[in-house]
Amino acid sequence: MAKPKLFEVLFDGMLEDDPILRMRCADAIEKITLEHPEYLQPYKTKLIKQVAKSEQQEVRWHVAQFFSRLKLASAERRAIVKILNEYLKDESKIVKTFSMQALADIALQEDELRPTITKQIQYLTRIGSPAMRSRGRKLLAKLYD
Repeated sequence: MAKPKLFEVLFDGMLEDDPILRMRCADAIEKITLEHPEYLQPYKTKLIKQVAKSEQQEVRWHVAQFFSRLKLASAERRAIVKILNEYLKDESKIVKTFSMQALADIALQEDELRPTITKQIQYLTRIGSPAMRSRGRKLLAKLYD
């Protein structure tokens, strides 16, 4: 993306009233930040404090993906773990699956959180949907390495 100002407009679109606009902006950001995760960094606080509060499942599953692409301080990781634990209560299995992934990514970055998150993923792997069980097995293999 040659124009960072356009990324800002796209990011702010996730806070608009229109759910279709929010969904499309989140989807576009997900695709862009696959190659350029650094684009999210200036929006880290806004992502954690505003966008993550969205109740819309399409935004939530992308937010969980975005969390894994950020460089985080320990306090930020802990705040994100709280958000992701709320996301695990969502009705959407996709939101839950991406939240499991983000939690595992955080556990790999912060050893102190690893035992608790590992137990949580073990539990979700036992009780979750087929997608959650499959992802959980892969995540547990990484966490046990």
